[in-house]
Amino acid sequence: MADRDPVPLPAEVRAKLAELELELSEGDITQKGYEKKRSKLIGAYFPQTPAADPSLGQERAPVTPSSSTRYHRRRSSGSRDERYRSDVHSEAVQAALAKHKERKMAVPMPSKRRSLVVQTSMDAYTPPDTSSGSEDEGQGYGDEDEGGDCEEEDGGGGGGGTSSSREDSISMEHWISRALHSTSSTTTTTASSTASSCSTRSGGSGAAGGGLADVLAQHVHRQHHKPENHSAPPDVTGYTNSTGPDGIQVDRAPGGGTAAQRQTPKYGNAELMETGDGVPVSSRVSAKIQQLVNTLKRPKRPPLTEFFVDDFEELLEVQQPDPNQPRAEGAPMAALRGEQLGVVTNWPPSLEAALQRWGTVSPKAPCLTAVDGGGRPLCVLTYGKLWSRSVKVAYNLLHKLGTKQEPLVRAGDRVALVFPNNDPAAFMTAFYGCLLAELVPVPIEVPLTRKDAGSQQIGFLLGSCSVTVALTSDVCHKGLPKSPTGEILQFKGWPKVQWVVTESKHLSKPPRDWFPHVKDANQDSAYIEYKSCKDGSVLGVTVRRTALLAHCQALTQSCSYTEAETIVNVLDFKKDVGLWHAVLTSVMNMMHVISVPYALMKVNPLSWIQKVCQHKATVACVKSRDMHWALVAHRDQKDVNLSSLRMLVVADGSNPWSVSSCDAFLNVFQTKGLRPEVICPCASSPEALTVAIRRPLEEGSAPGRGVLSMQGLSHGVIRVDSEEKLSVLTLQDVGSVMAGALMCVVKPEGLPQLCRSDEVGELCVCAAATGSSYYGLAGVSKSTFEVFPVSNNGAAVGELPFTRTGLLGFIGPGGLIFVAGKMDGLMVVGGRRHNADDIVATALAVEPMKFVYRGRIAVFSITVLHDERIVVVAEQRPDSTEEDSFQWMSRVLQAIDGIHQVGVYCLALVPSNTLPKTPLGGIHLSETKQLFLEGALHPCNVLMCPHTCVTNLPKPRQKQPEIGPASVMVGNLVSGKRIAQASGRDVGQIEDNDQARKFLFLSEVLQWRAQSSPDHVLYTLLNSRGTIASALTCLQLHKRAEKIAGLLAERGHLQDGDHVALVYPPGTDLIAAFYGCLYAGCVPVTVRPPHPHNIATTLPTVKMIVEVSRSVCVLTTQLISKLLRSKEATAAVDFRTWPPVLDTDDLPKKKAPQLHRASSPDALAYLDFSVSTTGMLAGVKMSHTATSAFCRSIKLQCELYPSREVAICLDPYCGLGFVLWCLCSVYSGHQSVLIPPSELEVNPSLWLSAVSQYKVRDTFCSYSVMELCTKGLGLQTDVLKARGLDLSRVRTCVVVAEERPRIALTQSFSKLFKDLGLHPRAVSTSFGCRVNLAVCLQPHRLSKAVDQGTSGPDPTTVYVDMRALRHDRVRLVERGSPHSLPLMESGKILPGVRIIIANPETKGPMGESHLGEIWVHSGHNASGYFTVYGDEALQSDHFSSRLSFGDTQTIWARTGYLGFLRRTELTDASGERHDALYVVGALEEAMELRGMRYHPIDIETSVIRTHKSITECAVFTWTNLLVVVVELDGSEQEALDLVPLVTNVVLEEHYLIVGVVVVVDIGVIPINSRGEKQRMHLRDGFLADQLDPIYVAYNM
Repeated sequence: MADRDPVPLPAEVRAKLAELELELSEGDITQKGYEKKRSKLIGAYFPQTPAADPSLGQERAPVTPSSSTRYHRRRSSGSRDERYRSDVHSEAVQAALAKHKERKMAVPMPSKRRSLVVQTSMDAYTPPDTSSGSEDEGQGYGDEDEGGDCEEEDGGGGGGGTSSSREDSISMEHWISRALHSTSSTTTTTASSTASSCSTRSGGSGAAGGGLADVLAQHVHRQHHKPENHSAPPDVTGYTNSTGPDGIQVDRAPGGGTAAQRQTPKYGNAELMETGDGVPVSSRVSAKIQQLVNTLKRPKRPPLTEFFVDDFEELLEVQQPDPNQPRAEGAPMAALRGEQLGVVTNWPPSLEAALQRWGTVSPKAPCLTAVDGGGRPLCVLTYGKLWSRSVKVAYNLLHKLGTKQEPLVRAGDRVALVFPNNDPAAFMTAFYGCLLAELVPVPIEVPLTRKDAGSQQIGFLLGSCSVTVALTSDVCHKGLPKSPTGEILQFKGWPKVQWVVTESKHLSKPPRDWFPHVKDANQDSAYIEYKSCKDGSVLGVTVRRTALLAHCQALTQSCSYTEAETIVNVLDFKKDVGLWHAVLTSVMNMMHVISVPYALMKVNPLSWIQKVCQHKATVACVKSRDMHWALVAHRDQKDVNLSSLRMLVVADGSNPWSVSSCDAFLNVFQTKGLRPEVICPCASSPEALTVAIRRPLEEGSAPGRGVLSMQGLSHGVIRVDSEEKLSVLTLQDVGSVMAGALMCVVKPEGLPQLCRSDEVGELCVCAAATGSSYYGLAGVSKSTFEVFPVSNNGAAVGELPFTRTGLLGFIGPGGLIFVAGKMDGLMVVGGRRHNADDIVATALAVEPMKFVYRGRIAVFSITVLHDERIVVVAEQRPDSTEEDSFQWMSRVLQAIDGIHQVGVYCLALVPSNTLPKTPLGGIHLSETKQLFLEGALHPCNVLMCPHTCVTNLPKPRQKQPEIGPASVMVGNLVSGKRIAQASGRDVGQIEDNDQARKFLFLSEVLQWRAQSSPDHVLYTLLNSRGTIASALTCLQLHKRAEKIAGLLAERGHLQDGDHVALVYPPGTDLIAAFYGCLYAGCVPVTVRPPHPHNIATTLPTVKMIVEVSRSVCVLTTQLISKLLRSKEATAAVDFRTWPPVLDTDDLPKKKAPQLHRASSPDALAYLDFSVSTTGMLAGVKMSHTATSAFCRSIKLQCELYPSREVAICLDPYCGLGFVLWCLCSVYSGHQSVLIPPSELEVNPSLWLSAVSQYKVRDTFCSYSVMELCTKGLGLQTDVLKARGLDLSRVRTCVVVAEERPRIALTQSFSKLFKDLGLHPRAVSTSFGCRVNLAVCLQPHRLSKAVDQGTSGPDPTTVYVDMRALRHDRVRLVERGSPHSLPLMESGKILPGVRIIIANPETKGPMGESHLGEIWVHSGHNASGYFTVYGDEALQSDHFSSRLSFGDTQTIWARTGYLGFLRRTELTDASGERHDALYVVGALEEAMELRGMRYHPIDIETSVIRTHKSITECAVFTWTNLLVVVVELDGSEQEALDLVPLVTNVVLEEHYLIVGVVVVVDIGVIPINSRGEKQRMHLRDGFLADQLDPIYVAYNM
């Protein structure tokens, strides 16, 4: 800047600048702090450029020196693991967010029940940390982050914590968008990246990040003006865009029947909403959905490429490679050889020999100094002590376990080493004791609890290694969980082990003449190191003794180790780099190890630096996080001198995000004597041990750096950063190949083919010093440890096998090795590779300090619909509000999309400290993934984005024009398929001695029966105890009906044909009143009485039916008549508005003057009113002719005679239930045992007991009754059997329904009661609808032996392809094949009924392989709707339709149900082949989505299967969004677990994206009397916000 426009600076400013320079050189201020203060000082004297805007002041607050007290006070709130720090990256993230800000995506916030909100945000509440201005929250992602709780040094965290910055956030946003879109901003970027010190991320906080969430938050604050109410989710309806709820006008044409009176029985009598397909006007929920719809309308990705779709099949799109994607163009690569492994004369022949040598030659030399949790030396182990103790352990293992004849362990056996992280001395002694005894040590973590996340898998490893002995220390042994008797408990998944304590005092001394046998290194196993895989399983990598020695030699050569050097180790000494340097190589070279435990690092992050200074150590082994913690705390330390260090081994140097820690550390400690060439990152893997390590460089030569494009890396190629500045990854080299090793890079998938020079692949090593196998797994080992890479022409690279390292990387210029990630963290999404660590880093760059608890984030992928989908799970801070979380989530999505160009499928937030931990405190990834998939993660916030991620759905279907009338019809064939038509037996031809046939009217049949068999019992009503409540003989019924007719004539003054509402409970009064009306010439209308406990919602429905049916009088019982007058009832419906109410409990003595006889058989006999599943109230007219024909048809089908008894457990108000309850007994003369379904709630076994007691052969019930029995009696079958319940006489048990047969329920019912004698084939179903109350009724016949004159074959079940069904095709498949759907025949077609399958749109007949609407022609069709409006068009369409071609004469009634016909292989009594009708679902309930037809029940079945706590589910669509409502049986905490599960299953099985998931309490989904779901009522309730949902998730 200075050279552009020099302005003379005042003297005091120059003095201050000089002071700053000094501070920087002394290391009292970071580079970034220096730049910030400097620009502040000179800012006034230079012209403003966007890059140095004064608002930078709020962006990067000054770094103030802090006292140790302040540092300790604020440590509690957690810190961020420097592994993922990169300022370039932060700025990239902010830029990506700023880009999104311009797009302004509106995302509706999920709604959450209050109890849920308060619970999660307060559950682990710790007061927010006020002492520091910085909100830079800690992040210890990955291994050991419990100690990630040191705060960052910087003052303000942007808009985060400081009070001043809140007001400036708007101007800052303005600055960010200006700075990032102006070219000069690169100056700030490069400056900060070269010196990315320990300061807050550039723009990573406050409102700078942008996205809808900020706007959302500001609006919310403006609207509510009460910011303390953070727990209630904000109402986002105030500012949806102009097409919001206010803008939409909805006109709904009256639908079928009486649309205007749609009732909402379940949700109070809310004002009836005009839903239709529009938006209800005053609704919060729908505004959110509208917002979601608008968001989804915006094109997110380029439109998909066209692809071929067969008419039948839905093909998932295969990702087409992008022609413009970068491809590898470099030269083919050759293998790279490391230097020769030197031969040093005094190198020992084996590690034990080295120990013996030092233990005898220099026994006083210190080997290990263990430090306690306070930083004081705990013990100093000399080489003499180590040797003698190890010998003692070896002797005891070989001679003191088991008996002389049967020793417990022999040479070569595996032994577990269980030592805590703070006791290296005991571990070393035990490890070398095992080596001397020729046993194979298996070091593992101390199992913390019996159910510890990983300990079960470790147990499996121990079992497979057949471990029988576990060595441990005294302290650890005391701490293990024990039983009351003092025995150590068996851990889950562990083999039975004997615990041996290795402290000297517990062991016996070996005899003087006993010495261990010290051999030269051979091919025997030396030790087994455990490794956790991506899926959570644990493998044991076997290292041979030769490899152990060769590895120590290679490390000695690479690190130039010499005798008596001092090395400080902070790493875990049980495995990996810690074990190799501080336990093995150190002994080979007689070095002195200072072991700093993890517990001390948590208390004092500087402890390792203090130990380096105190002991003048030359080597230190650390992870980048230890460097980061030291940076945070270094101000408290005055006299740090690191000039003694010649090598700082960075164990996770291969992690791409470690580079910024190394830079920052060097930046600060260079002034304290640290030389740049000292920092030595290394790369290692359990299989290949040390893969590469950077040697201490000559002074002045710079280490290798690569700034790579992430876009390129995702395609597996190396591209130096292109013009796309945002997404780059800076890598540092990890040195060159190890001495004596050969390295090559092979393609990660498929054949191990060598990569090109600009390709990223898996590093493979061929060396003596690698693992040899996974213990006990020969097959897996072969593909990892015995790889033979081939060049492009297929030639092998060398004769010796290579070992795969599991590291992804490339060999750079000068033979330097770069690692870009791990195979384990690789996620392949849509053909591109992404690394989990990179995505974690991006998520943490989005205001991490403000939100993520200690930076604990897990990223993994799950497979949904044939591709991997990314899931991000983060722990949120205890004090974060709902808005915070939502804002953070929206930004993370935008940032990941902007930088990695990949969508996140699911983002879940869990309360702090709830993710499963590894033994060292990191996140246990596979366990987290398992919990997520099982629905046991219990998140407190979830955001699913299937709309943006899932791009491989089948193409929406275009409807094909169906066959028109012009197509040729030959006989019964339509274009090569048989026309789907069938009929029941012809009623005219059946000869039977049916006396009732002579009468035209049912009332005459009753009079005839009263004369011919007066004492024959027609009806028996049972109460809940199973005793007879009342019975009616033919005469009693006749007499009572006469009196009721008299009452109607005398008190009601009714005319012929007047309508009378019968409001009775199920029973004999209802039957008498019905026949009384017929006798008086009135038309009865049966109405379900109001529920006394729920008057407010049920009474309006009664009143509505009374009004719509134009009833002039109400007949009822005294009790109900009183109920109508009660206070609660009048509150709902004023009593004065009812027509005259007559109670039939005290009837006049005199009978009616004369019985009425209807003028014509076509006159109206009764009205049948019912509410359809879509919530429409429809009444149909039944004439006398139809009623008699109906009764005769049922009599013939079920073979009913006066001698028969039939048990009926149905609601008697409409449909077939009413006909069976009131009419059939009078017509056929059989006795009906009536069981009101409501009584089963008191006594579930009532129905089955009655069936058994009356030895009934035929019984009828509803699905709700069957469900009640299955659930209520499931565990009581033995008790019932003991009571003598016997169902063996039941020949037919018919479920009466107007829906697809519920096959799962009927099967479980049959299985359950098989023990009580129920024949498995006895259960069958029937099918009826509004236009014809019974189309099919299947009474099964078991065998000719049981009953001679029977006709029906068994019901058949077929399996159809659900995908073909969506295209209205029927394709039969085998049972169990994918996408198969079982369908059960709906019963045998009744006599006199003809059925044809027609196309609902064109009205043409359909072939057999098509799904179409079921049309029916029969004598007992209803004669029309009874409606107030006289909607003639609908009437004629439903009741008198004709086919558009073919047989155009017959008049059909349209059932409104979709189904198909199949000829089965069965024949009936007449030898005809039996045609089976399969009902698939109601036409008006079917959902048209993506051009395909879905039936709600199929989606609901899938959803109910996903999680044990989903008891019921209902789905509906709203503006083309699929809404899934689930009832939760469990704690409200499980509600959010269901969202991803529901979304996954619907995607997998139905290729649909769920738009909204609503979790509600049990019983919220409304169900009608027949047990059918009322999905449209539910929809209205949801849109009117009346459901009180636990959680509503809007999927993006």
